[in-house]
Amino acid sequence: MNLDFKTPLLDTVQTPSDLRNLPASSLRQLADELRAETIAAVGVTGGHLGSGLGVVELTTAIHYVFDTPADRLVWDVGHQCYPHKILTGRRDRIRTLRTGGGLSGFTKRSESEYDPFGAAHSSTSISAALGFAIANKIAGKPGKAIAVIGDGAMSAGMAYEAMNNAQGAGNRLVVILNDNDMSIAPPVGGLSAYLSRIVSSREFLGLRDLARRMARKLPRPLHQAARKTDEFARGMAMGGTLFEELGFYYVGPIDGHNLDQLIPVLENVRDAEEGPILVHVVTKKGKGYAPAEAAADKYHGVQKFDVITGVQSKAPPGPPHYQNVFGAQLVAEAASDPTICAITAAMPSGTGLDAFAKAYPERFFDVGIAEQHAVTFAAGLAAQGMRPFCAIYSTFLQRAYDQVVHDVAIQNLPVRFAIDRAGLVGADGATHAGSFDVTYLATLPNFVVMAAADEAELVHMVHTAALHDTGPIAVRYPRGNGTGVALPATPERLEIGKGRIVREGKKVAILSLGTRLAEALKAADALDARGLSTTVADLRFAKPLDEALIRKLLTTHEVAVTIEESSVGGLGAHVLTLASDTGLIDAGLKLRTMRLPDLFQDQDKPEKQYAEAGLDADAIVDTVLKALRHNSGSLVEEARA
Repeated sequence: MNLDFKTPLLDTVQTPSDLRNLPASSLRQLADELRAETIAAVGVTGGHLGSGLGVVELTTAIHYVFDTPADRLVWDVGHQCYPHKILTGRRDRIRTLRTGGGLSGFTKRSESEYDPFGAAHSSTSISAALGFAIANKIAGKPGKAIAVIGDGAMSAGMAYEAMNNAQGAGNRLVVILNDNDMSIAPPVGGLSAYLSRIVSSREFLGLRDLARRMARKLPRPLHQAARKTDEFARGMAMGGTLFEELGFYYVGPIDGHNLDQLIPVLENVRDAEEGPILVHVVTKKGKGYAPAEAAADKYHGVQKFDVITGVQSKAPPGPPHYQNVFGAQLVAEAASDPTICAITAAMPSGTGLDAFAKAYPERFFDVGIAEQHAVTFAAGLAAQGMRPFCAIYSTFLQRAYDQVVHDVAIQNLPVRFAIDRAGLVGADGATHAGSFDVTYLATLPNFVVMAAADEAELVHMVHTAALHDTGPIAVRYPRGNGTGVALPATPERLEIGKGRIVREGKKVAILSLGTRLAEALKAADALDARGLSTTVADLRFAKPLDEALIRKLLTTHEVAVTIEESSVGGLGAHVLTLASDTGLIDAGLKLRTMRLPDLFQDQDKPEKQYAEAGLDADAIVDTVLKALRHNSGSLVEEARA
């Protein structure tokens, strides 16, 4: 493609209504300009690239054919929505994607009327679109709902639950299956496109309806045979039998990059009385940008990159990523323990398990986007004597909470949970932040909940989890690089529920859980400089608490502060409950808890997010000074200096 591009057509399109004023013959050029603009923007901001490039033509066609925003367009996951944002009044801000104060990297209701439903987790689009369609039906409104769902998202049970319930929406619901990796699609070519256009046409649907009415007058066995013959004939030609069984009228597969095929089929679907309809389009990730086409996995999510060469910006070399430390240690554990196995839900590289998959393929299981199944599968493995590690991002594990409670905790099965992306995650924003896992796990009987303060601690905790056979155990750790500490040559088995003193003091005690430990130590330096001798403890465990250590700290210091990268209800709540139940605050101890604020924080650089959350060294110092009533502006500013 021409990278020194001009966009004369795209420059005339501020909203889809402008797009619909263009002749259909000009849409190919518009799509080319839209692709170039998407590449240029993501080159500046980084973000999801391949998925968006794969739906440029589809995005153009949908907005051209349907009356958005009156017709509700719901993108599953939403990471492919950058071309959609460019066409819906946000082009002037597209180079602020995933930055503080800028556009979200996903669809977001508060951002635009063209984003009727926010998404960043998978497989929700059909359920949401069905809600829009049924609401319109009840209200007697004419609008349609269009769900665009990828083949990966279609692997999750929720998509099929929605489809099984969709028949009542009739022709108000259109589901577009964006298939860029599935094996269910037969070859896509001229005959397939021709058949798709025929079976979606008003003439064919009218003839089919007439045949159906005639068939009803036949004896029941012949009526059933006629219905099955119709479905079978189209299923053989186009592969839609499964979707027909779920109550959808299937059209496809069609070439998702061929606007001459897309436009007439979508127009037929828009005008059809038949429904709900599923349109099966076949696309290619990274379409139109050679580096992304050649390496779809590497260009799914990208750093800033050189548009001409495709070379992505590399962060300066530094400590290893936490996910890779976890993966390497799990491989080491599995070398001497044949019962160790690993499970992930469509995130093998994101969780660091790609190394395990290579070393022990027979013990590695990627179950797809199916977190509920992953957890119960792990429970079954544990019940049969295996030692499963279930590695799932904190925000995705929320989707399997019922299974965590019923299938793991109540049965006290030794499933090991490796909880990646714990805490705030920067550019992905609120939808991917691991804010709640301490709260939702530490409240469960039988659970052990650990949080690694650095990469060396993570090594110890993986080893500890591998040896823990008496119940479920979890270790949480953040996204990104470690702190640079040396990794232990020999991992240590930690005593369950025992923390450690990292720094001794007399007046102030900081009780840290997780990677806020580095900020706690900075705060201790600042407080010591003010004559406030400070102890810093790394509690290691949110459950069970190190009650002996906490009692000691709370009874020998004037001020105690807990700090964690999680929401209210976590470590601070458990420490407060212990202190209240045992009378540790009756003698005048000043006890404060520091945790994530009670709001969903938008995307920004992680350090800015934590400063905004009040979880950095300055905020710790401020909290201590206020507890001691040393809270004049000058004193606080002096402490921050």
